[in-house]
Amino acid sequence: MSPITTPTLPQGYVLHAGYPSIASYRHLRSASGLTPRSVAQATPVPSHSWYGCYITHDNNPVAMGRIIGDGGWYFHIADMATLPEHQRKGLGDVVLKELLAYIARNAPCDEKEGEYPYITLFADGPGRRLYEKNGFKETAPRSTGMLWVVDR
Repeated sequence: MSPITTPTLPQGYVLHAGYPSIASYRHLRSASGLTPRSVAQATPVPSHSWYGCYITHDNNPVAMGRIIGDGGWYFHIADMATLPEHQRKGLGDVVLKELLAYIARNAPCDEKEGEYPYITLFADGPGRRLYEKNGFKETAPRSTGMLWVVDR
């Protein structure tokens, strides 16, 4: 895998390894347009994720992302969120590159054997350009994402 460098943040922003508080996690999700999650759904996030990072401004979390994975070969980028008033400043790019760099540094990879991490994500409309810019490609029609829908 090629080395991935995390870009420099705008002045006043700080990148942190880890996860924002549960309250901040829930706020970032809902305020950025992702589906809101309950406290019960959000509480396991830090202990059941492979890695996460977030960005603060004036000590307040304003952007985040995390990796769900087995640590061997499969990794899924999730919870990419930036508060609307902090969007268009490159924060999502910083978070995504940090997540990809962490995978590159820590996941098993054997280029001679053709063994690379398998990295996936779901791209909502607003994030598509960011993901494509960072090397992600649509997989359809070879494969498509599916969602199990429970009848309520």
